[in-house]
Amino acid sequence: MQNKGQLRLFLVAAASIIVLDQVTKLWVRNNLALGEVVPQTSFLNLVHHENTGFVFGLLPGQVSLPIATAIAVLIIILLARHYLSSKTALSNVSLGLLFGGATGNLIDRLRLGYVVDFIDLRLWDDFHWPAFNFGDAAIVAGVILFIYSLYRTGLFARVYHHGRASKD
Repeated sequence: MQNKGQLRLFLVAAASIIVLDQVTKLWVRNNLALGEVVPQTSFLNLVHHENTGFVFGLLPGQVSLPIATAIAVLIIILLARHYLSSKTALSNVSLGLLFGGATGNLIDRLRLGYVVDFIDLRLWDDFHWPAFNFGDAAIVAGVILFIYSLYRTGLFARVYHHGRASKD
């Protein structure tokens, strides 16, 4: 596939996630009171949660550190996309998911001072996974797909063998 096609995959994945993330968060803010829980199934609730911290609500109340971290992550994603020796459709989609998810959450932090989370999964009994949003889900999916794309292209094997050769 041509370089323009690869770039298009990256941009479509990123833009799709940003739009989905922001539209769903807007719906939550307009339709659910803060803290409101709306059961959907036996294991899924919609909630309105404001995350002022990092992942899983760690370090609540931080403002500049999560913003700086998000900007650094976005730069790293762009550098990875630019310098990746084997640019496949899968690597471009995965990096687009990462970029879109991180951008969606950064938009929240810059505009609102917190990230809107609304998906609440009950895994068993009373254990709930920390609330998340579509941007978060895209980041997780992007990481998994990116690692898989590196495995498929043999990059992990080349790095492993190169590292072992230099130690021997």
